[in-house]
Amino acid sequence: MRRLVVLALIGFAAQLVDGALGMAYGVTSTSLLLVAGLAPAVASASVHIAEVVTTAASGVAHIRFGNVDKETVWKLTVPGAVGAFSGATFLSHLPGDLVKPYVAGFLFLLGCYVLVRFLRGNIRRSRPRGSTRKRAMAPLGLMAGFLDASGGGGWGPLATPVLLARNDLEVRKVIGSVDTSEFAIAVSASVGFFLSLGLEQVHWEWVFALMIGGVCAAPLAAWIVRKIPQQILGVLVGGIILVTNARILMEAFGWSPSARTLTYAVLVGVWIASVGYAITHHKKNAALDREIP
Repeated sequence: MRRLVVLALIGFAAQLVDGALGMAYGVTSTSLLLVAGLAPAVASASVHIAEVVTTAASGVAHIRFGNVDKETVWKLTVPGAVGAFSGATFLSHLPGDLVKPYVAGFLFLLGCYVLVRFLRGNIRRSRPRGSTRKRAMAPLGLMAGFLDASGGGGWGPLATPVLLARNDLEVRKVIGSVDTSEFAIAVSASVGFFLSLGLEQVHWEWVFALMIGGVCAAPLAAWIVRKIPQQILGVLVGGIILVTNARILMEAFGWSPSARTLTYAVLVGVWIASVGYAITHHKKNAALDREIP
């Protein structure tokens, strides 16, 4: 029972951040399930099944708050669904013990990317519509969907920064559109896992716990997307991903306990310093914005 409550809280926290940042539900949840001992395919399958419900709730909430660009959603959905189904099938046919360090390595790199991306604080303001490179949307959706299913996360960490870099949508609409389109990716990946793994390997009680936590957080996340500084949340999420996946990688490479402790200390120290820098940077930017007439 205690584990289910913890999983529900994980689902709540992951969806809260995902809804506010447009990323991190899958990466955060999968990382913690890997730490709990699940095989990569089972962990990713459990998260994606839960996401079928949580992304639907998140999408509805974002639509109600006007955080969605419909054209972007449609252009991401179809290639993203194809990529997710392919990634789920690919991951399901690999031995769990063999692939687990590689999945953790992929998630660790994603964590580094998220941390650096938001630590730099270069989330730009929107430009007028019309500058989007529409032909690049299909490959973006395909690659993000594949990495999301095969790595247990990656749709938001890849799609959201790319769309933000293009600078032709409001930040809130990038986040809302990525979250809304993720419903199709979750459904497609779940079908792929069902066909490859079967239903018996899924930890349904864990799925429902993640699902309940995520559904409760979805409306709140859509509401606070304009309230919580994204830079600070991004740095917090990046640190969580780094610390959780570092454990799996160090075990895979047979590091000594003293080396693990030292590495944890360094990672946590960097994480705390990064959060402090993000807070300071955000306050400076806010002060500059107030000075501009």
